[in-house]
Amino acid sequence: MTWVVTSNRKVKKQLKKLPHKIKASLYVLTAEIKEQGPIRWNWSNYSSLGKKQHHCHLKKGKPTYVAVWEVIDKEIRIVEIKYVGTHEKAPY
Repeated sequence: MTWVVTSNRKVKKQLKKLPHKIKASLYVLTAEIKEQGPIRWNWSNYSSLGKKQHHCHLKKGKPTYVAVWEVIDKEIRIVEIKYVGTHEKAPY
């Protein structure tokens, strides 16, 4: 069974400002979460930020881009992307 991946309004606004390469990485990450679930050990600097939140790097270097997502409902399998952007402004 696949996961449902949504994005909040802030992420949708942030996407417009991101470089094409970062958008492409986010789409690949989203596809992997849909198929394999929110725990993504194969991504750079992946870590769990508590019981429900996770993050990983979409691009290393300067600036470093990260994605943060949260498991909204484990039984129904819903994940929401909370943040995509530079590491400095990440909400953790």
